[in-house]
Amino acid sequence: MLSLSMNTMIQIIEKYFPDMSGEQKRQLEMLAGLYPEWNAKINVISRKDIDNLMTNHVLHSLSIGKFLNPVDGTSFIDIGTGGGFPGIPMAVMYPGCKFHLIDRIGKKINVASSIAGEIGLNNVTFQHGDLSECHEKFDFAISRAVMKLPELLKISRPNIARRAPRNAYPNGLIVLKGGDLRPELDGLRTDYLMEDLNLWFHEPYFETKKLIYVPF
Repeated sequence: MLSLSMNTMIQIIEKYFPDMSGEQKRQLEMLAGLYPEWNAKINVISRKDIDNLMTNHVLHSLSIGKFLNPVDGTSFIDIGTGGGFPGIPMAVMYPGCKFHLIDRIGKKINVASSIAGEIGLNNVTFQHGDLSECHEKFDFAISRAVMKLPELLKISRPNIARRAPRNAYPNGLIVLKGGDLRPELDGLRTDYLMEDLNLWFHEPYFETKKLIYVPF
């Protein structure tokens, strides 16, 4: 049974995504239980932060959805997904979209794959390896603070489809970051859009968090 704090966290997510289905709520409840279980065996989330799973990791991941509100059929590659963030929460919330999660660390991608299977996600695929080994094209590359923006922009370009946009924003890169981003942004040398996550989410964790979108 979920603790009161976990139920409260799911209610927080429902506050920002009030149209969730019963199946989506069930999957989120399963995430709230499965990640602590897996994390005790394989560290995919800081053990100091696991109690904040639903806010600092699940809701944080879903800020990409708040920004983009992707239409059905949109495809994403989650670069350096680790234990499945932001890809798995996004796949729960947007079942009509497709997500490909890739990571160099096999044990982490195995955790993400196992959790996705246990909660019944059927819109995700997984790849253990380097991004250069993925030759598919996607509408968007997404990531959570995996590497510096100029490097991530460079390596993700080959995987972004050059086609007419189906969403409100053209295809491109969407990254979740925190801290002082000025050195990274100065190195981009291209147009970008930066959003403060506290525009959408009001918990203290989001006061310094940013979303960076770079159109391709």
